[in-house]
Amino acid sequence: MARVESAAGREASQGGAALAAFLAAGIGAFAMGAVVLANESGLFVAPSLYAPAGGVSGRTTIAVLIWLVSWGVLHARWKNREIDAGPVRIATLVLIGIGVIATCPPVWSLF
Repeated sequence: MARVESAAGREASQGGAALAAFLAAGIGAFAMGAVVLANESGLFVAPSLYAPAGGVSGRTTIAVLIWLVSWGVLHARWKNREIDAGPVRIATLVLIGIGVIATCPPVWSLF
């Protein structure tokens, strides 16, 4: 299913199902950052689903739902395909980086 390296030394295709899970993790991290940033800037008010946790319960629930939907859609589309892993890995790392940065309080003050 997965090939690690081709004869030319370049990375070859990998299973789409695994890469769908990988990219969905990046989308989920980005969603968390976007929801937090939108909430803190006043564009969106996350509901409090569990009173002792406050708004963080709503923000994390929304991000988890986005992650699950993106994983399901990507898995359905990629499960029987071989996908080039390089661009998917780069996109995932960029999305995770943006998501983590967007959850930092100094970034909120910019908006």
